[in-house]
Amino acid sequence: MAKVYWLDDEEWSRIEPLLPRGRRGAHRVDDRRVISGIVHMLRSGARWRDCPAEGGPYTTVYNRFNRWSRQGIWLGMFEALTGRSPVFGTIAIDATHIKAHRSAAGAKGGPSAKPSASPAAGAQASSTRRKTRKAAPR
Repeated sequence: MAKVYWLDDEEWSRIEPLLPRGRRGAHRVDDRRVISGIVHMLRSGARWRDCPAEGGPYTTVYNRFNRWSRQGIWLGMFEALTGRSPVFGTIAIDATHIKAHRSAAGAKGGPSAKPSASPAAGAQASSTRRKTRKAAPR
């Protein structure tokens, strides 16, 4: 069973007024439950399909996260919980941890990198080189 993060009452009282109300469509399942499922999925980095049952149906968790991201609701929640804006003027990214694919080392690049000669042409070129060598003086 997964350990799901639950907002405490103080945190919930800060973000509850920011949640959308009066929308058309099906009745929403418990917002607190879905937000806990979203926070758990973001912290764990797992697939949405692997959302624990305590967070609600995985499709609901994913759709709510996606929809609220487009509407900017998460930014307002972040600011209400932390007291500062999540958007900064300058950001520095350290990418030293990013692994490159083994083919990114600059080895043979393929057909577009360098036109390759046919095997017969390669053999002909090597035999031509042998013929043009001068004999060593005795």
